[in-house]
Amino acid sequence: MMDIRKLKELVRLMVENDLTELDLRDKEEQATIRRQTTLSAPQLIHHGSSAQSTPQVPALATGSAGATAVGRPSPDGSEGQGDTGLEAIESPMVGTFYAASGPDKPPLVAVGTVVEPNTVVCLLEAMKIFNEIKAERAGTIAKVLVKNGQAVEFGQQLFLIRPS
Repeated sequence: MMDIRKLKELVRLMVENDLTELDLRDKEEQATIRRQTTLSAPQLIHHGSSAQSTPQVPALATGSAGATAVGRPSPDGSEGQGDTGLEAIESPMVGTFYAASGPDKPPLVAVGTVVEPNTVVCLLEAMKIFNEIKAERAGTIAKVLVKNGQAVEFGQQLFLIRPS
């Protein structure tokens, strides 16, 4: 298997250069990294040798947020009350959540903020790079689920939005 640091660097370069596929080969290994859409994470297809199968595993995501309908329990194990009809804006990567564009700036969004698909709702810092996360749908912010400076995981819900 390839070194994870190398993979992260390759994904970062793909995002910076807006590449959708990268294919690497040497005598012992072959790896293909693909970015399919703004809502999916890049995928790594690792070929240790030509005789092996091609498992796919998620790698780092791009700077766009994914979204799912709310219907699963929150991290504390409880189902949110009144969450029916809300959709989640999820973290597309592992990183640190920042609600504002600077320490002395107001939050980009708060409960009650009306957002459009291109509205930046937060910043996620990963590998010393700040990534703007967009709402990707029109609606109103119903809940902020993480705190400023909190570490977040891939797929973790950041906001609940009431679609308009």
